[in-house]
Amino acid sequence: MKNKCKFVGIMFLCILTVCTLAVMAYEHAYEHTAGETGAAGEMSDASDSAKNTDEADDMLTVVTSFYPMYIATLNVVDGVEGVRLENLSEPQTGCLHDFQLTPEDMKLLSTADVFVINGGGIESFMSDVAKAYPKLDVVEACEDVALLSEDDADSDHDHDNDADAESDSDHDHDHEADTESDSDHDHDHEADTESDSAHDHDHGDENAHAWMSVPRYRTMVQTIAFRLAEKDAKHADEYYANAKAYDAKLAVLEEKINSIKSLTNGQNIIIFHEAYAYVADDFSMNACYLLDLDEERSVSAGEIKQVIGAIKDDSVSVILAEELYGKSMGDTVSRETDVHVVYIDPLNRGEYDKDSYLYGMEHNIELIKEAFTK
Repeated sequence: MKNKCKFVGIMFLCILTVCTLAVMAYEHAYEHTAGETGAAGEMSDASDSAKNTDEADDMLTVVTSFYPMYIATLNVVDGVEGVRLENLSEPQTGCLHDFQLTPEDMKLLSTADVFVINGGGIESFMSDVAKAYPKLDVVEACEDVALLSEDDADSDHDHDNDADAESDSDHDHDHEADTESDSDHDHDHEADTESDSAHDHDHGDENAHAWMSVPRYRTMVQTIAFRLAEKDAKHADEYYANAKAYDAKLAVLEEKINSIKSLTNGQNIIIFHEAYAYVADDFSMNACYLLDLDEERSVSAGEIKQVIGAIKDDSVSVILAEELYGKSMGDTVSRETDVHVVYIDPLNRGEYDKDSYLYGMEHNIELIKEAFTK
C-alpha cells in the first residue's frame, strides 16, 4: 500500500511538471506570434499612411476666385477623379470689387495647384497672391476674350434738361464723349463727389464682367479646360469632353439670343449695372447710359434727373437693372416715366449648381424678349 501511494505521488508530480512545461511553451509561442503580428500591423499602418500620402499628392486642387468662375470650372471638372474644387469667396459674395483676402483665404490658396480667376482686373488682390505664391499656376479665364471698354456704356453725357441749347446740340448718342470725360469715367452724373468716389471700382479701362456675354463665356470655359488639361494631362480628354458638352448647352442660349435680335437690334437702353453692357452687346442694343448700381448706395437727385433726361433724349423704352441694388431707383424711374424696367440676374452669386448659369441666363433672355414684345 505504501509503495502504491508513492507511485501515485510520483505520477502526479510528473503530470504537474508536463503541464507546467506545456503552459510555458504556449506562452512563449503566443508572445512570438504577437510580436510578429504587431510588426506586421506597424508595417500595414505605415503602408496605409504612405498610400494616403500618395493619394494626396495625386489630388489636383483647383481654387476659383468667385461664383461665375466656380460654375464654369465645375462644369469642366465634373466627374473627373482626383480633382478637388474649392471657391475662394462665399457663393453670395457677388463681384469682387472690394474683396479683401483673409488669412483663411491665403491658407486655402496655399493648398492650390491651380487658381482660376476671371481676370480683367476684377480680382484686385492678385498682386498679393502673386507675392505670397509666386509659383501658383493662375488661369485667367478671359485671357482670350475681347473685353469691352468701360467707355462702351455711356455714363458721362449731359442729360440735364435745364442745360442750354449748345449743351443739348453737343449731346452725342454714339458714345463718343469728349476725351476728358472718357478718361475720367468716374460715374459723374452731376452727383456729389463723395457719392461718386465711394462707388469707384477701378478695374483700369476694361469692363471685366465678360461672363454676362454668352459667346465670351463659352470662350472662357474653353480656356479653363485647355489650361487644366495642360496641368493635368492624364485627365485631358475628360476636361475637353466636359467642356464640349457644356458648350453645346451654351450654344443653345446663344441661338436664342440671335433669334430675337430682330426685336432688340439698335434699341437704345439704359443699364444700372456695368455687367449689362455685355448683355447689350450680345443683343446688339445700344447702352446709351450707365448708372452703375452694383452695390448698396444712395442715389442723388442729380443722378435721377440725368436718367430721366437720358430716357427722353434717347427715346429709351427699356432699362436693365439688378433687383438687389437697383430696385429703388427702378421704382423711382417707373413712377416718373413710361419706361419698362427689367430686373435681370448678373449671375455673380447663387447656389453651387452646375446648371445655374444656364437657368439664369435663359431666364434673362426671356425677360428681355418679353420687354421688347410688349
